[in-house]
Amino acid sequence: MKNFVVKTIANAAALAVAVWLIDKITLTGGGTGKKAGTLILVALVFGLVNLLVKPIVQVLTFPLFILTLGLFTLVVNALMLMLTSWLADKLDLSFHVEGFWTAVLGGLIISIVSWALNMVLPDKD
Repeated sequence: MKNFVVKTIANAAALAVAVWLIDKITLTGGGTGKKAGTLILVALVFGLVNLLVKPIVQVLTFPLFILTLGLFTLVVNALMLMLTSWLADKLDLSFHVEGFWTAVLGGLIISIVSWALNMVLPDKD
């Protein structure tokens, strides 16, 4: 359970960095507390998308991973971020990613920040 909470907070922090760095990834709403709560909920949605959908997409696009020597990962990450944005809209969360190339850059930033945070955060349950 502790590992799940740590990963969710790391995802929320990575999403916050992407919102901060990229103008077309927006998080609207009330004060700082409400935005932090929204980020936690979006991080949960993002984690579920990565847990349930991403492995299926990776298996189906495996030849493209091999053909591009892994660069297709950027496209898959962008699609997962766009799916998260769509789901956040359906769940009435104030998180939006505008456009594919914004999602590619956002996915890259989120991947780098998540990787860095997971390197320093504990990985035990």
